[in-house]
Amino acid sequence: MKYPAIQNYINGRFVSVTTSKTMNVVSPLDGNLLSTVPMSSGKDLDDAVKAAQAAFPAWSKTPIKERVQVFFRYKFLLEKHLKELAELCSEENGKTYGESVAEIEKCIELTEFATSLPQLVQGELLEVSKGVECRTEHAPLGVVASIVPFNFPAMVPNWTIPNAIALGNCMIIKPSEKVPLSCGKIAELLKEAGLPDGVFNVVHGDVEIVNAICDHPDIEAVSFVGSTKVAKIVYQRATSNYKRCLSLGGAKNHLMVLPDAIPDMTAQNVAASMSGCAGQRCMAASAMVGVGNIDHIVAKICDEARKIVPGENLGAVINKESQERIESYITQAEKDGAKILVDGRNAKVAGKENGTYVGPTVIDYVTPNMSVAREEIFGPVISIMRTNTVDEALAIENANPYGNAASVFTQNGGMARYIIEKASAGMIGVNVGVPVPREPFSFGGWNESKFGVGDITGKSSIEFWTKLKKSTIKWNAEAGVNWMS
Repeated sequence: MKYPAIQNYINGRFVSVTTSKTMNVVSPLDGNLLSTVPMSSGKDLDDAVKAAQAAFPAWSKTPIKERVQVFFRYKFLLEKHLKELAELCSEENGKTYGESVAEIEKCIELTEFATSLPQLVQGELLEVSKGVECRTEHAPLGVVASIVPFNFPAMVPNWTIPNAIALGNCMIIKPSEKVPLSCGKIAELLKEAGLPDGVFNVVHGDVEIVNAICDHPDIEAVSFVGSTKVAKIVYQRATSNYKRCLSLGGAKNHLMVLPDAIPDMTAQNVAASMSGCAGQRCMAASAMVGVGNIDHIVAKICDEARKIVPGENLGAVINKESQERIESYITQAEKDGAKILVDGRNAKVAGKENGTYVGPTVIDYVTPNMSVAREEIFGPVISIMRTNTVDEALAIENANPYGNAASVFTQNGGMARYIIEKASAGMIGVNVGVPVPREPFSFGGWNESKFGVGDITGKSSIEFWTKLKKSTIKWNAEAGVNWMS
């Protein structure tokens, strides 16, 4: 075991849990045992909530200009420890080192945005009548929780940590039990940055802790990122307990490729989008809809896919179960009559035979009713469907229940605008394979990719992590009595 047994982080220190149940943490890169993670109980969650409650009065009363100083220092520490954080992320998740570096760089950008919050939450002040003024201010909620997935061990936690805490809340984070190491390092860096004890806490566990978070009477808001199936359950359970909830689910992102698309640029973007992070991201391109004759572009996509080599510029998928599930989709597509142009099944990496790899896979002549066209595969697989018109392509995109992202590859500005207006997705790209907005623009999809109001990052997150207080003030008696009084 490479690392010591993982512990919860409560009130500024690492502590043992009250149960003896643990799970092994295995690196997808080579199958080696990294550590063990505890399955916490409701009592452990209670301890974290109590620590957060105790820290909240002082932290919430600290002026925001002072709160964000912690995140100026945290940003510096992320930069200082970038290599260490990236290596840890790669080990526990299986992505390439370069992809892990990009993940930490995104954490830095997210933290940088949080340091700008004093300029974004100033509130408003207006004299509404002679001698009478109204003002608004953003107040923190209290103790909040964030439940995060395995695919981005550092970035997704940092979607919520800097903003929620800078806005005056105290947080409990529940990492994925598959990738629990990164959050422990984040906790250490936040403490080094000067965050008071109890403001940030980490509770490890499985579904029991997820349910306990949704049910806990002293947790005011819950954010979740994961599959749509679980996102629905979390949203329903949390809101049934009168909590705010923003629950992000899965995706089936469609890339629409028109005949006038630039072949080389399109092929490079499509291949990178479907294979980046081994396809284990909710912004991955998993379905492509070709309009008209795009055979020349498909050929180039295959050429680009063959340049992507497991263990070199393609990371592992999270575990054996995921590997088998992804390969079963490919096999089923073949049985259903689709044509496998590039086959990533049975991928092996020399010296890492126990790693869990799936090679890049390009499947052509897919029909909309096939499982590879309808369901989220979460692997380096692109399914190509063919249509004659843009409206037929849009009908396929809009018929899928998800609504995270869609992209179009074309040189026709009018057609790009038409697709932007018609596509039923929260994030749209034009000649961009992964249309993730940069800060301060927010991340969030539509339809069954998101449950709740607002987005999880950027300016939109302010409304989720705060409540608005309105004051009406009159000091001068000579203003008299009117309908406002």
